[in-house]
Amino acid sequence: MNVYDSARMTDVVAPLGYQPVDEMAEADLVIFNTCHIREKATDKLFSELGRLHEIQLERQTKGERIIVAVAGCVAQAEGPEIKRRAPYVDMIFGPQTYHQLPEMIAQITRGAGQVLNTEFPPEPKFDQLPEVESQNSISAFLAIQEGCDKFCSYCVVPYTRGAEYSRPISDIVHEAKHLVSQGVKEISLLGQTVNAYHGEGADGQPHRLGYLINHLAEIDGLLRIRYMTSHPSEMDDELIAAHRDVPKLMPFLHLPVQSGADSVLKAMNRKHTAKDYLTLIEKLRTARPDITFSSDFIVGFPGERDMDFKATLKLVNEVTFAQSYSFKYSRRPGTPAATMPRQVPEEIKDARLTELQELLRNQLRTFNKSCVGKTMPILFENAGRKGEQIKGRSPYMQSVHAAGSPTLIGQEIQVKITEDKSFSLTGEIV
Repeated sequence: MNVYDSARMTDVVAPLGYQPVDEMAEADLVIFNTCHIREKATDKLFSELGRLHEIQLERQTKGERIIVAVAGCVAQAEGPEIKRRAPYVDMIFGPQTYHQLPEMIAQITRGAGQVLNTEFPPEPKFDQLPEVESQNSISAFLAIQEGCDKFCSYCVVPYTRGAEYSRPISDIVHEAKHLVSQGVKEISLLGQTVNAYHGEGADGQPHRLGYLINHLAEIDGLLRIRYMTSHPSEMDDELIAAHRDVPKLMPFLHLPVQSGADSVLKAMNRKHTAKDYLTLIEKLRTARPDITFSSDFIVGFPGERDMDFKATLKLVNEVTFAQSYSFKYSRRPGTPAATMPRQVPEEIKDARLTELQELLRNQLRTFNKSCVGKTMPILFENAGRKGEQIKGRSPYMQSVHAAGSPTLIGQEIQVKITEDKSFSLTGEIV
């Protein structure tokens, strides 16, 4: 979602004459687009701001100015703190207001003082954004839903992104067709809880994600559809059926579980049990036998015992994941979990994370090795680093390299996988 938002901010300021530059020191406008999920990202922001301030002061000696902005979820959650610690920041605005960038820049250039814009505007930002500029890429993101109503006890998203909002189906189809006309072959549908999508259809009624995917699959020239990030409680029968019935929907699903222990899931307010998750995995595999999964895991959540962590390892072994993202629990101010008793010591978190990540890495290696000798469709996206090599992605999001002409970029070609390189695959075009 942050990658999508950054691209859209570029579109918003383009009519003002701004275009990307390679070096921050050369910029007239610098926007830090931030995430608030973990504390480390916030720390990195203030470090980067300090480095930029030195450049800012140097440019001032030459009579030049850099407009500095902090956008995204850290800005939304900690706007006053940013204002206090970094008074040289010109604009601080949340993820719901970046469509107002031209007005904010105008305020700064008029000398109206620092802008702090972290309100939730009444109009959806998507209605105010310009049409997506030329992509020059084979794959593209398309935001269809934003916000979250789940209120997991560790998560800041409901407070920084707001309540769930789903774009109308007609708007999404229009944007998807426009992307395809620009050469896009693969679209990843985005949302904080993307499978909670309930956008208005042509009949005036709300429809879910499975219905939308079926409509998008009818677009000529669109080869692949993906979506992320999902919540287990929102995987309805219509969406599961789409995995069975829509060939363009890739057999790879990111479905965060967070923990394998019911006591921890309850404390997290996840609204599902480990058994619910395993039952869902079985349903999806029945619908699409070649489907693979990735997931998110949090270790060291307040109150997590050794037996709870072992339950997570057990679930991982039962499911087996092709990819995964795992993190130590990070206290986020304003969330219920931040003040829970029985916070887990850092050294225990570290040990558990190391053990979990080793198991997940082994599963990744095993899955990649299992692909050697198989022939699968690869969507080639760009040139590789070596000579006549081109690079693409498998249906399972693996990077695949093969010798081939650049004229094949943008095409989906059958490739026999010949070698596993741990984090990528090598193959031969059939």
